[in-house]
Amino acid sequence: MINSLIASTLWVASWYGPYFHGRTTANGETFNQYAATAAHKTLPFGTKVKVCYKGCEVVRINDRGPFIPGRDIDISKGTAERIGMIGAGVAPVTITIIK
Repeated sequence: MINSLIASTLWVASWYGPYFHGRTTANGETFNQYAATAAHKTLPFGTKVKVCYKGCEVVRINDRGPFIPGRDIDISKGTAERIGMIGAGVAPVTITIIK
């Protein structure tokens, strides 16, 4: 259930996966490239974010990044596949932060 929504905004997203699969994320979890998770520089761990490209998925922030200028969020490979962004690599996405 969604407790509250913050207005949607446009961010630049990239995805990450194979190299990091099985490694430890910034919050101590093991990264699963197929899970609905994402990295952000400042959002608190556990924050849920709805990411939309061609499709939408709610992800949970469990890592820090991206560390490449101009990018706002790194989503898992699985999420990128499910929302139709895998081929783009880097793309504008609509973000809604869900608390």
